[in-house]
Amino acid sequence: MMPHPHVLPDGTTVQEQSAEGWAATLDVMVDAGYTSIDPTDTWIRIADLSPERLQEFARTVRGAGLSIPAFSTSRRSVMDPEHAEEHLAYSHRAIDACAAIGIPLVNFGFMRGLTPDQAKALWFWLEPGPADDPSPEARALAVARIKELAEHAQGVGVQIALEMYEDTYLGTADSAVRFIHEVGMDNVGLNPDFGNILRLHREVEPWLEIAEKMLPHTNYWHLKNYYRDEEPNTGSVRTHPAPLEFGTINYRKAIQLAIDSGFRGAFCVEHYGGDSISVGATNREYIRRVLPRSTPLAG
Repeated sequence: MMPHPHVLPDGTTVQEQSAEGWAATLDVMVDAGYTSIDPTDTWIRIADLSPERLQEFARTVRGAGLSIPAFSTSRRSVMDPEHAEEHLAYSHRAIDACAAIGIPLVNFGFMRGLTPDQAKALWFWLEPGPADDPSPEARALAVARIKELAEHAQGVGVQIALEMYEDTYLGTADSAVRFIHEVGMDNVGLNPDFGNILRLHREVEPWLEIAEKMLPHTNYWHLKNYYRDEEPNTGSVRTHPAPLEFGTINYRKAIQLAIDSGFRGAFCVEHYGGDSISVGATNREYIRRVLPRSTPLAG
C-alpha cells in the first residue's frame, strides 16, 4: 500500500479516516486484481489505532475480499539515535496489533527517516542516508532489541522479518545472516530486499550472491527491480526503477532459488515512480507465471 499517502488532501490522516474512506482506497487495489495487501505504515499505522478502530479496519479489509499476510513498518529503526525508545514501543504495539487481527508476520528494518537532501532528490537513494554505528557494542544492543521484539512476537504467535537495507546491520548478506543467528529466535527470518542494494550509485554486492546467502533464511520478501548501468572507465553508475521482468535482477532465477531453498512466504510487490499500483499488478502476474507449477499461489 505504499503508493497511497498517509496524509489526505484535506490535511487529515488515514488514521482518522472513516471505514468508508478505507474501503474506497482498498477498492482501488481490488480493481487492480489484488487479493492480499501489506497495509504498510506509510499508509496506515495499525499499531496506533484504538482496539475498536483496529477491528473496524480488519472488518473493512475482509469486506473488500482482501487478506493481510504481513504488515511492514517503514523508517522506524529501534537504533535511531533520537527516537529509539519511541520506535521500540511502536514496534511492540505493531506486534500486538498484528496478533489482534490475525496478521501472521511483521516486517522491521533499521532504515531511518530521510535526510533533507534525500527528501528533495528525484530518487531518495541518490543521496546518502544515515548509517548504523558499526561498533560491537551498538550491534549487540541492536540484537538485544530485536530479540526483545522476537520474544514478544513468539508469545503471541507472530513472525518477524528483518529487511535488507544499505548501511545498516542488514546492509550485506553476510551481516544480515549473522544478525539473525545472533538473535537466535526461530520466529525471526530475513526479507532479502536486494532491490534496495542494486539501486545504489556505487559498487554493490551482486544480487545473486545476496540471494544465495539470504534466501535459505527468508520468511517474507519485498520484490522490486531496477535497470542498472555501470561505466567501467569512469565508475559512473545509473539506475532507474523497472518492472520485475525487465530489470537487472533475474527474478525468474531468484524466485526458483527461493522455492528450492524452502521459501513459502508471501511476496510483496513494490515499485517507485509512475503508476506503481499498476506496475505492481504487472509484477504480481509475472510472479504467478514464473512460480513452479506445484507452488501454491499467493495473492
